[in-house]
Amino acid sequence: MQAFNFDEVIERRFSDSYKWNSYPPEVLPLWVADMDFPSPPAVVEALQRRVAHGIFGYPDWLRNQPEEAMALRELITERLYRLYRWRVHTHEILFLPGVIPGLNLASHAFAVPNGGVLVQTPVYPPILQVARTTGAVPQEAPLQQNADGSYTIDFEALERAITPQTRLFILCNPHNPVGRVFRREELEKIAEICLRKGVIICADEIHSDLIYSGYSHLPIASLSPEVAFRTITLMAPSKTFNLPGLQCAFAIVPDAEMRKTLLAARRGLIPWVNLLGIIAAQAAYQHGEAWLQALLAYLQDNRDFLVHYAQQHLPNIHITPPQGTYLAWLDCRAAHLPDGAYQFFLDKAHLAFNDGVTFGKEGEGFVRMNFACPRKTLAEALNRMRTALVA
Repeated sequence: MQAFNFDEVIERRFSDSYKWNSYPPEVLPLWVADMDFPSPPAVVEALQRRVAHGIFGYPDWLRNQPEEAMALRELITERLYRLYRWRVHTHEILFLPGVIPGLNLASHAFAVPNGGVLVQTPVYPPILQVARTTGAVPQEAPLQQNADGSYTIDFEALERAITPQTRLFILCNPHNPVGRVFRREELEKIAEICLRKGVIICADEIHSDLIYSGYSHLPIASLSPEVAFRTITLMAPSKTFNLPGLQCAFAIVPDAEMRKTLLAARRGLIPWVNLLGIIAAQAAYQHGEAWLQALLAYLQDNRDFLVHYAQQHLPNIHITPPQGTYLAWLDCRAAHLPDGAYQFFLDKAHLAFNDGVTFGKEGEGFVRMNFACPRKTLAEALNRMRTALVA
């Protein structure tokens, strides 16, 4: 396997980084889901070749089928079949500038006006805000936290939360922030409830490539044709290959009428996706597998280092090892931190996490940590936490 150096610490404060420039220089940022690793070399090389052309006109991904767009569609369909034995046709793929625009587009298309959008809290803040952002009715079905800190789905609560008003259920799998990778039987039960209740599933599966050993991702739409025809699946190479700034994602929509409705809803709002994003996505899916496997091994070691450190040195901070994503959900409630965990670590340790309350009321007392960084950076952050907690 080709060697990749994930230990290299790269200065990002002078690279227009939202993650690194949102706080003062003394603050170490481990918040927004943006890795501190360079993208695969093949992606960088493909972008350099395209940039050398020197002209960056409007792309034509929507109206026609240029060679690059068809090549990417074929790579996606081949990849989905190889990973999940899920047969997707190229015409079922719609390109988008991001998964969050896709979620909001789905709400505009199927829930507005007067329809409900149901989410499972605690959940990624832009998902939590989809209903309010689009003028739909917000609905919540909290996940159930077990005694060991892990999360499961309360199916009775999920079914109770669905009303005649509910039009759209947003599934986040792998789940952000709790790190669950839902099992087949859980997905089957979700699908059965939604189909029986006439609710469309919109599946945010952006972290589907970031799964740790012992677990496997299963797209909910791959369960059966019946489920697929009631599901909008949203995926992207952005988290997998660290390409979020290039704004390229895609929706898989097997039902022709649903595709037609989505295309109509995007008119005037989402005319095309980023030209370089398409180039990067194609290179990543075609040539990035070795890099991805090396990344997963490094992230799993980071995860285990984090959990072990917390067990040894942060006794009042509980972390359930995430099954997927590079995000850890830290339960700080037992530490009884003044001003809340987020503010405490920002003020006392100069660490920036995501405040748990932004993920819903169930996140009070929690913070979310991004551990997709060089081990040296992670160790520095943990040492700062330890020092702050014993001061």
